Amino acid sequence: MDATKVIEEKFLALSGRLDEATLRLWAAVEALTLGHGGVSTVASAVGLSRTTIYAGLRELAMAPSGGEPVTARMGRVRAKGGGRKKLTAKDPTLLRDLDALVEPTTRGDPQSPLRWTCKSTPRLAKELVAQGHQVSQRTVCDLLAQLDYSLQATRKIHEGGQQADRDAQFSHIAATAAQYQAAGDPVVSVDTKKKELVGDFKNGGREWQPKGRPEGVRVYDFIDPQLGKVAPYGVYDVGANQGWVSVGITHDTAAFAVESIRRWWREMGQPLYPAARRLLITADCGGSNGYRVRLWKVELQQLADELGMVIQVCHFPPGTSKWNKIEHRMFCHITQNWRGRPLVSREVVVNLIGNTTTTEGLRIQAQLDDRDYPAGVKVSDQELAELAIERDEFHGEWNYRLKPRDLGG
Repeated sequence: MDATKVIEEKFLALSGRLDEATLRLWAAVEALTLGHGGVSTVASAVGLSRTTIYAGLRELAMAPSGGEPVTARMGRVRAKGGGRKKLTAKDPTLLRDLDALVEPTTRGDPQSPLRWTCKSTPRLAKELVAQGHQVSQRTVCDLLAQLDYSLQATRKIHEGGQQADRDAQFSHIAATAAQYQAAGDPVVSVDTKKKELVGDFKNGGREWQPKGRPEGVRVYDFIDPQLGKVAPYGVYDVGANQGWVSVGITHDTAAFAVESIRRWWREMGQPLYPAARRLLITADCGGSNGYRVRLWKVELQQLADELGMVIQVCHFPPGTSKWNKIEHRMFCHITQNWRGRPLVSREVVVNLIGNTTTTEGLRIQAQLDDRDYPAGVKVSDQELAELAIERDEFHGEWNYRLKPRDLGG
């Protein structure tokens, strides 16, 4: 067997067990053993470059007799300065130019071609190549991390103009709610959940299905004329951690909102608070239960007359609807419960809402409300003047109570 074949077999046996430094030293020893032409023979047999083998010969010459190589004593695998130079070392303007492309308005050219396009890593790499840099998409990812960039979604933090008494209103709501709860009276948070298309439409999220067999849904979200949309209106009992949802099929009006509160009281509220003579409602400033909606107050007055109960309302300041407790204590769990499931019928919507629970003990009842609630109902000044309404001294437009008229309100 010739020397080349022997060395090749040795290399196959050792290559997976030796690191880079030890492998080049072994190749150097084999070259020394072969004598003249040994470097070329070993290089041809094992595929190492002649430069690498000569580097191993130099390391052997530097090592003391019977001692370990210099590179091993230094804790290195490669000799100092070995390997390819970093791209940023060979191209000192690369990081600066990449930073300018990612943030053109603050660090670079405001007229950068990437200011109005998606700044994906392939597009960034293409633009850098056009500027004369030799860079790949994968390298751009590493360089962005080096510049302390990361993929991030937008975050909702700007609430628009803030009302001067915003914080004071929050404190007023908290104090009023605490007073009601200390007295054993109900405190509810109300709101309308986003309207949902009924039918085999895509619903965000994922659910376990047999592999390769996702549930099919419609390509286009055109409303089904037979099934239409549903408007879930929720009533969340803050103290009991219980909720009621009326699933409406027509318009989300103030009449529908108050009817939902009425149904909550009959089905859930009254059994829990049989001796209650007042009710606190916290609500947003807009929508069907907005503080400017006349019909909202008229319908609440009718409910107060019917129940013989004082109904107090506190509205959250404009632009702060996400602070309403129903949003993050009930609606978010409903959305999580039906993620990835097409809402194929009204019954499915009702059942998915009604079976929503949490480890903290949330319990929800849901019911379909198939009554028609016409939009555009007008309330006259006369009807408004007949209300038994008392407004608080502090922002009476946000904080008011409606007394039963048969009690001399």
